[in-house]
Amino acid sequence: RRLYFDTHALVCLLEENGFTTQQSEVIVSALVKIMNTNLDMIYKDMVTKVQQEIALQQVMSHIGGVKKDMIILEKSEFSALRSENEKIKLELQQIKKQVMDEITKVRADNKLNLNLEKSRVKELIEIRRHPVLPVSRLLVKEHHAQQDRALTQTDRKIDTEVADLKTMLESHKLDNIKYLAGSVFTCLTVALGFYRLWI
Repeated sequence: RRLYFDTHALVCLLEENGFTTQQSEVIVSALVKIMNTNLDMIYKDMVTKVQQEIALQQVMSHIGGVKKDMIILEKSEFSALRSENEKIKLELQQIKKQVMDEITKVRADNKLNLNLEKSRVKELIEIRRHPVLPVSRLLVKEHHAQQDRALTQTDRKIDTEVADLKTMLESHKLDNIKYLAGSVFTCLTVALGFYRLWI
């Protein structure tokens, strides 16, 4: 639509305010040209309601397609994460079972060693009850030294087994923390992708 106004009335108004007829007509014609040029520029950038509705429908259909793709991607990503989590749970259960088996084995070995030491001590007590010759005292001392060595070796074995178990548990903990951190970052990436698409 074009904007029309009474040019003659504007010319008369300008003449009443001191302009000549020729000046008034030149001013009005310049105003009309400027207004027409401005309106042409405005109408070039404008769209009709039908065009706007078509563009809106296209955008909405595109958004719907993106939503469907994101839902499919989300389901596949989360199903993959769930399966990975299940695998990790199974591995952790197996590791826990192995650790418990190792602990029971170490305990059984320690009990056996302690029982052996108890029996040796009882033997020593029995030897001390009887009259001891100088030679048997040397044997008792050697026996004590052997017992001390056996006890220290047993303690060392226990310490090394416990240290090995602790290092194994720590390594598995670190692996699980790394995997969980990767899973969290993956979820955050998917969420940020959703967020950017919605905005």
